[in-house]
Amino acid sequence: MHLTSIEIPIDLKDLTLILTIRPESSVNSVLAVVDDALVNGEAKYQIKEGTFYSYVLSDSKYCLEESEIVSRSPFKELIHTGRISPNIYVGTLQINVLDAATLLKLGEIFLEITSKKVNYRNEYKFMLEEITEKCTELLFEHSSLVSQFFKPNYKQDPKVLYQRFAFVKSIIDSNEFDDSVNKILTSPVTRWTNSESVRDIRGVRRMGSSQVRQICSSKNRANTPDSHFLKEKLNSLPLKLSVFEKSEIVDTPENRFIKHALSVFQRFCNDISTVAPEKSRLKSESSLLDEKLLSSLSHSIFKEISAPKTLPLNSPILQRKEGYREILKVWLMFDLAASLSWDGGEEDVYKGGKKDVATLYEYWLFFKLLELVEETFGIIPPKIEELISISEDKLGLTLKQGRPLHISGIYTAKGRQLNIQFSYNKSFEGGKSYPSAGSWTRAMRPDYTLSFWPSGLDLKIAEEEELVVHVHFDAKYRVEKIEDIVGSEDNELNEEKRDNAKGIYKRADLLKMHAYKDAIRRTAGAYVLYPGENGKKFEPRGFHEIIPGLGAFAVRPSKVNNGTTDLKKFLESVADHLMNRASQREKISYHTYDVHKTGLTAPLNASLPEPYGKNRSLIPDNTNVIIGYYRKENWGWIENKLLYNLRDDINIKTIGPRLASAKFLLLHTTGDKSTDLLYRITSPGPEVKSKEELITLGYINPSEDYYFVFEIEPAFDSAFAGQSWDLEKLCGTPIPSKPMVVSLTELMRTAFGQSREDI
Repeated sequence: MHLTSIEIPIDLKDLTLILTIRPESSVNSVLAVVDDALVNGEAKYQIKEGTFYSYVLSDSKYCLEESEIVSRSPFKELIHTGRISPNIYVGTLQINVLDAATLLKLGEIFLEITSKKVNYRNEYKFMLEEITEKCTELLFEHSSLVSQFFKPNYKQDPKVLYQRFAFVKSIIDSNEFDDSVNKILTSPVTRWTNSESVRDIRGVRRMGSSQVRQICSSKNRANTPDSHFLKEKLNSLPLKLSVFEKSEIVDTPENRFIKHALSVFQRFCNDISTVAPEKSRLKSESSLLDEKLLSSLSHSIFKEISAPKTLPLNSPILQRKEGYREILKVWLMFDLAASLSWDGGEEDVYKGGKKDVATLYEYWLFFKLLELVEETFGIIPPKIEELISISEDKLGLTLKQGRPLHISGIYTAKGRQLNIQFSYNKSFEGGKSYPSAGSWTRAMRPDYTLSFWPSGLDLKIAEEEELVVHVHFDAKYRVEKIEDIVGSEDNELNEEKRDNAKGIYKRADLLKMHAYKDAIRRTAGAYVLYPGENGKKFEPRGFHEIIPGLGAFAVRPSKVNNGTTDLKKFLESVADHLMNRASQREKISYHTYDVHKTGLTAPLNASLPEPYGKNRSLIPDNTNVIIGYYRKENWGWIENKLLYNLRDDINIKTIGPRLASAKFLLLHTTGDKSTDLLYRITSPGPEVKSKEELITLGYINPSEDYYFVFEIEPAFDSAFAGQSWDLEKLCGTPIPSKPMVVSLTELMRTAFGQSREDI
């Protein structure tokens, strides 16, 4: 029932206080749950995360204990009032009631802070169930571990006990478990048995040989009536006969096992409830589950079932029949689940009754991504000791926020082999100089990272040579729809800090993906994973290829249509892309490496054409200029025909590639020490022409059989206007008549009085 305010009675020793809570916004954000709160182990009075509430106690002699969530008014006369700010906290919150004068505890209240997602309760249970199932599956794959016996230590810290109980609860408090028990109760396996009973002879309908013998020989007889057809043969008849009948019973080995399994589960819950602190979530949830299992065991069918003498684990009924096979699976998982915990989980997920669905979503996504990576890239699953460690009294799940975890393998497809590393919480250090791995700025730690680099190459070398590709994913449970990430309102920048304080990420999530992509070296993509309702995704790409890119994928904790199909298709597209040796990403990777490998170059402050239009490729270091000699008698031919020829006896091996790709030509003749004759080469390369062809074109006295001929035009760019170049500084002394090739950078520096040796 939704209310605009709630009034909570607090029973103290001498009186009953009333705590009134109201949301500060006009939205009906307070929810008082009466019907189903207790059966779900939750507090009766509930408010929502990410909303601010004001409160007031009915008597100013009392106040609430302050915490990160609860704050009091700074004014002494208003100490009984204050604010409740749940922010991103989810779960049962205990608030102590204090004497305002002495600050001594007099009582307490419990509030349930629920997630803004309506179905967070089911998703929390589902994610725990899947994590438990995945961990126990890993353990079952290693027989040496399964052969050991684990016994829960009930003297553990309550937080450790709670997380172990939560693992067990996830498998025996599920809808599937309930359905299995109901199927067994409504349609149990039965067997036929022969039972002997003594009946009045008049009630026996069928007579066998045994009954005929009893008619003749049994004692306790009566005289045969004169009208009876047997009077002539028998003077007397027995009053009762012993009869054997077939009857259907439920006391089968399989049903004995079911009763035993339910009893084991019930005793575990009862033991946990006994040692759990009073008024704790552990106490509440274990007691409820204990009652639920006792209710099942009190069914009349179990009264007819005896205790098991053996456990028929190889029974076809237990292994195949609906209901029975599910209970068998849970029973096999139970011992391991009862001993399973993870270091840090008690703080991350269970602290003080906290039900941190967002953190659990991050853990759950790890296993879903691990499955997808195994399926897509065919890497070998991780060794059991990488995920689960064994101590004397527990199986410790090593997965924890802030702890890097790497799983590696080799991917082979389409003629290429790549190293693949799937990492959880991998840190990329900041402040390291290029080409080291890491971040350009501050340290970054995405939730999940997929890294690819050529097989047979060390990761450090691959990083330095720009051969690594990183793809990052971040889990954002509280994002519900794609618009929360992309955004559509102009005032989002003003609201961003306030939203983050409430756990509403919106633009910040998208900006963080930009930060990963731009700050972490060799990052090709960064994507948000959120539990949205549909598979709609936002995926702008850097070019026409699948990566580089940014985006978001909806991956929801659900048994059907959980969104991993779209994510798997994306990973398959990434795999195909990485096999493409001619991709734009490969080219950019090489050019990035090529640019950075030479280090810094001296600055060039010169008047040059701007690099746009036909000059778009005008990079001075990569633009070649031919320094060409001409005879004075041929100047008119060059000027009129806009052609320039070189003899084919030049050493083409030494300057050939640079000469063929030259974009400019600087001409000089005998006696020149400087020149301003700069031309742009318009032909894509030199054309070979014979002596006869040049004569036809009007060239004077060609002496060689063949020539290299370039098409040219004056360099009309205004940036070159009025400039001339010192040939001695450019070419040295004496100025050679044979052609030479320099870069545009070298050429332009001579216009400022520098020689090539000074560069």
